[in-house]
Amino acid sequence: MNSMSNILDYPRLVFLLSFIVLWASTLLGVLLRRKRGPLDQDQREDFGVVQSAILTLLSLLIGFTFSMALGRYDQRKNYEEAEANAIGTEYVRADLLPAADGARVRELLKSYLDQRMRFYTTRDLRQDQQIDIRTTQLQNDLWSVVRGSAAAQPTLPVTLAVSGMNDVLNSQGYTQAAWSYRIPAEAWDLMMLIAIACTLLFGYNARRSGKYLFLVLPFAIAVSFFLIADVDSPRRGLVSVYPQNLLSLSQTLTK
Repeated sequence: MNSMSNILDYPRLVFLLSFIVLWASTLLGVLLRRKRGPLDQDQREDFGVVQSAILTLLSLLIGFTFSMALGRYDQRKNYEEAEANAIGTEYVRADLLPAADGARVRELLKSYLDQRMRFYTTRDLRQDQQIDIRTTQLQNDLWSVVRGSAAAQPTLPVTLAVSGMNDVLNSQGYTQAAWSYRIPAEAWDLMMLIAIACTLLFGYNARRSGKYLFLVLPFAIAVSFFLIADVDSPRRGLVSVYPQNLLSLSQTLTK
């Protein structure tokens, strides 16, 4: 399971491995046909029905899985926007705290905002771990400041600042969960098994043998797998969430 998850973090590797496996299964189907002999007309018609049914099933699975990946990508984008809104709101609400605490919160929020932007842009696993550690430290510091203010002055304005800080912390948790949710490896296993069956039947049922002809179906399926893995991979994919809202907020706070 872990090895499968590691492979899915690299969409190009998914494309390469799936293309090789599916092409090999196509050639295996050709070899089986040559060994057992060609199908007669009646057998070919029944065989065609089975092949069409499996291809249709594979198409539905690919479409459904891509829809899942796209939904998770949209969710990651929405949470990035929610994080920017929460941080920006709390930066304004820091004025409701005592002057010293408000200045400290704004200073910490700027550092926290930098870490959140790095979280979205880094592709290095070690840097990601360091960002998580630093983010946790900043969250503890931020909560400590607003908690101290609330304990010293339990007024309504201070309560609003505490509530805003709670939104900041919660939005990061939602983002972390969205980045952790991936298409299950079992779904990938099922798609791969059906794809192997499709290409095997394709090679077995082919009337002509051509090295370029047998590349078409494996290539098309491999490209589909690559696209799904790319959208589903938060860090390694070509399609990734750019922290546009966090960047705009950072520029606004700098000004």
